[in-house]
Amino acid sequence: MSFKEIFEQHKWDEVKESIYQKTAADVGNALLKQKRTLEDFKALISPAAAAYLEPMAQLSQKLTQKRFGKTVQMYIPLYLSNECTNICTYCGFSLDNKVRRRTLSEDEILQEIAVIKALGYDHVLLVTGEANQTVHVGYFKKVLKLIRPHFSMISLEVQPLDTDEYAELIPLGLNTVLVYQETYHQEDYRKHHPKGKKSNFNYRLETPDRLGKAGIHKMGLGVLIGLEDWRTDSFFTALHLDYLEKTYWQTRYSLSFPRLRPFSGGLEPKVEMTDRELVQLICAYRIMNEEVELSLSTRESEKSRNHCIALGITSISAGSKTNPGGYSVAPESLEQFEISDERTPAQIAELIRSKGYEPVWKDWDRFM
Repeated sequence: MSFKEIFEQHKWDEVKESIYQKTAADVGNALLKQKRTLEDFKALISPAAAAYLEPMAQLSQKLTQKRFGKTVQMYIPLYLSNECTNICTYCGFSLDNKVRRRTLSEDEILQEIAVIKALGYDHVLLVTGEANQTVHVGYFKKVLKLIRPHFSMISLEVQPLDTDEYAELIPLGLNTVLVYQETYHQEDYRKHHPKGKKSNFNYRLETPDRLGKAGIHKMGLGVLIGLEDWRTDSFFTALHLDYLEKTYWQTRYSLSFPRLRPFSGGLEPKVEMTDRELVQLICAYRIMNEEVELSLSTRESEKSRNHCIALGITSISAGSKTNPGGYSVAPESLEQFEISDERTPAQIAELIRSKGYEPVWKDWDRFM
């Protein structure tokens, strides 16, 4: 059974109602279990679980250290282009946002790499808008060949590709692909993506399947928190993860928790998520799944990131720029969104050490 078929068996309103009907007894039972179900996950993300935040945090910390030790992976995004043919209501790169566009040349990319390497990074996340005429598979091939000698781990967050296209990029050093559904609410998805290839909900929904078939080492999932009810969207993310782990069991998985941030053009969140609720969600995912990696970006505030590091997070960015050329070439170019935590990588590394954890700059080498 495909994920699309599984997804269509779960109606949004029914899932939402079942989450909000969970009781304190349901939460208590979920915390006592050794192996948890998706129904238990509903309980852990429900309003009833708010009173259990402390035991959830303690269990989440214990499970994270059991699987990952006291380490936190450091990574940084490198924005290659802000060109985009999609209209997305929440993004600074949206086609209807009339600003200067640019795509970095090879020389400009090397300038950016020099700054990133000087910061200590060995794990880079390549990011672009979705513009198939400019930032296409040929461009990604060229970029991967250019930067592979400089990084031991390369991740990609670009437009969804076909299976054969992913298969062409993997031998060039591509380790991880991040593809966020943004929201699993189909009607609201259409409202937020009125134009461009991204408006195809099902093509995006099936992207992780194409990645799994291509043999990707790791893929990242998530939604943009604020577009819809975060509890319901998180359940569908967990449902998707559960399917993928069973189907593509050799692939590793990560989850991110991006909350809607200000950008040029602005969109107010439909649903606000408090810092306590963010902690609840992080702990719920960890208690549900001991293997999944959990990532927190500079979208979040200093206070929030300080608190979350020891509760289940396994990777974190620092010193991020969300505009192409932001590190050296064009610091004033259009940002995709405003960051919140502006501390340097060195400051974040010291924070991690102060909590008794080790910042990991180089995770592994690919032997080929």
